[in-house]
Amino acid sequence: MATSEVSDDLHEGKTTKAENLAAQLSEAISSGDKDEAKRCAEKLAALSLPVSINVDKKAYPQEQIRLKVGVEDGELESYIPITMLVTVDMTISALKIRVKNDFGFHPSLQIWVIGKRLAKDTDTLSGHGVSRDGDQAFLFIKSAMAANLSREQQIQEERQERIDDILVTMERISLEPRGTSPPAVAATTAKPRPPPPPPKPQVGWTCPQCTYLNKPTRPGCEMCSGDRPAGYKVPATYQPDQEEALRMQFEQEASLEYSRVMREERDRNYLTYLETDANNLINNMDELECPICFCTIEPGEGAMLRECLHGFCRDCLKGTIVNNMDAEVKCPYMNDDYSCDYKLQDREIVSLLSEDEYQKFLELRLSIAESRSENSYHCKTPDCPGWCIYEDDVNEFDCQLCNQTNCLLCKAIHKDMNCKQYQDDLRIRAANDVAAKQTADTLQALLDSGEAMHCPKCQVVVQKKDGCDWICCLMCKTEICWVTRQARWGPAGSGDTSGGCRCRVNNQLCHPNCQNCH
Repeated sequence: MATSEVSDDLHEGKTTKAENLAAQLSEAISSGDKDEAKRCAEKLAALSLPVSINVDKKAYPQEQIRLKVGVEDGELESYIPITMLVTVDMTISALKIRVKNDFGFHPSLQIWVIGKRLAKDTDTLSGHGVSRDGDQAFLFIKSAMAANLSREQQIQEERQERIDDILVTMERISLEPRGTSPPAVAATTAKPRPPPPPPKPQVGWTCPQCTYLNKPTRPGCEMCSGDRPAGYKVPATYQPDQEEALRMQFEQEASLEYSRVMREERDRNYLTYLETDANNLINNMDELECPICFCTIEPGEGAMLRECLHGFCRDCLKGTIVNNMDAEVKCPYMNDDYSCDYKLQDREIVSLLSEDEYQKFLELRLSIAESRSENSYHCKTPDCPGWCIYEDDVNEFDCQLCNQTNCLLCKAIHKDMNCKQYQDDLRIRAANDVAAKQTADTLQALLDSGEAMHCPKCQVVVQKKDGCDWICCLMCKTEICWVTRQARWGPAGSGDTSGGCRCRVNNQLCHPNCQNCH
């Protein structure tokens, strides 16, 4: 009981002393005594009792304005624009406390630049030219890691902040012109309050850019819109508040609406694609200028190529196809820097040409394909367009257009005669028949050039069309070595290595140029 009574007496004594100091402080402020006010403020701060200072708002009417502040974090090197509601007579010290309370950045970490000048704690916003909505300022946060101050440092800085606020208020009063009524300042002491409960642990994720503590369910930072850390997970026991629940519901509905819109757009695009693909030729949707004739083409009168999306008038595209001398028609678009290499599709060509024009185009294609094929053979029937590409083991070509059988060895049609009979008859007729003489001369030219040879057994003219150096006579079925121009086997026939070209006997080729005739 004695200890309790002593404690109460000490507290009452501090309260009485604080009330006396508050009265002295109020009198010093009213009289403009700066030194006395500073002394009383220091003593009040040393008592560590809660003190409230009320300024008469009628004496200092305050209208809030919007101050645009650019915030830069010195640690993360990020720039974030924010807007603060302030009064023009607010001091930089009060502005720092506002930022500390709203965003958690300690005043010692804040550096303010207003009007290209470094602002001091005792300066006011109006002293730096801030007077209306939209005025700008710059706040630099030195380092987020430096906010871990000791408890003693925090208490000392809070005391100094109280003293500075009192001195600034007193200085502003002393500068008021004479005749104006000073503001009523009342300094009162509050009743002893119980110690505050320990702060509840904060739940959420800290933004890596601006260090703002966000609610667990937020996908991005509420302050700077930065991304939520990739590894963060919402606690399983966390229950969102009403605001979060509404926001999450809105986000879910927005996501569903977005999915619905995208699905409808995808369906429309697919239907448009089907509709476009059903047309052999795509019409131009907008007005364009033909890059060939430079005429203006109204919507629907031109054509857009499927592969490259270049647009032309239909007459120019048709002329390009008709005058084309290649199997494929290249896009005619060309300028000083670029030439399009895409090809017109057959469905586009069919749509632009008449039936006769398309038939001629197909014939041109066949003619070009025949001329470019190495093993091609054209039917010997006069005016027959039939032709084929033959393989090495094929000696006859049955033309499906004229129903005639062509001998690929004799390069002729000899119906009801074999090759020997035809060649013998050809030599007899060559004396009086011009056509027969031309054919005989052709065969002799082949023999002279080495492109043909006489069979070593029956003497019929034979040719090697392609492949290895093994050939077989169509008449007597003798196997022949094309390089040595003789039979491959000896008198006993196939397998007799006593004669013939003897290729691969003792692993030796029959001739240095032989391409494996065995």
